[in-house]
Amino acid sequence: MMKNAMKLLGLTFFLGAILIDGQKKPAGYSPAKAVAGEYKVLYVINEADDLKIRAVIRNINNALEDPRLRGKLNVELLAFGGGVEMFRKKNPYLELLTALRDKGVVMVQCENTLREKKIDKSELYNFVNYTPSGNREIILRQYEGWAIVKP
Repeated sequence: MMKNAMKLLGLTFFLGAILIDGQKKPAGYSPAKAVAGEYKVLYVINEADDLKIRAVIRNINNALEDPRLRGKLNVELLAFGGGVEMFRKKNPYLELLTALRDKGVVMVQCENTLREKKIDKSELYNFVNYTPSGNREIILRQYEGWAIVKP
């Protein structure tokens, strides 16, 4: 019985050492470098959830503030489905969206969503642009080389 206890204790120490060792940073890691002159990213929101909407706005601001990308980043923010709530005047996002717009972010709404939800364009902020289909916008932007981010 003592031998089994000693084996178990030894195995516990061995596994603990592996777990601790596994938490070390990989040797030679360094963050990605921005070597291109321009980067294009499409942020996608298709949920009405306030936390998701605020998360996508925060993610965009974080990217714009990254010193590696500063002055090199073209951002499009695409809403479809429930994401339309971000652009509706009745909701509390005007200040956050205006700040993004002032930083050069292009905001785009899917027209299919507007038809399906019977929402008139007059209900959305006047700085919103329109695309016939959110899904096709994603497909086309990806083939144009844009990074697609959906927080």
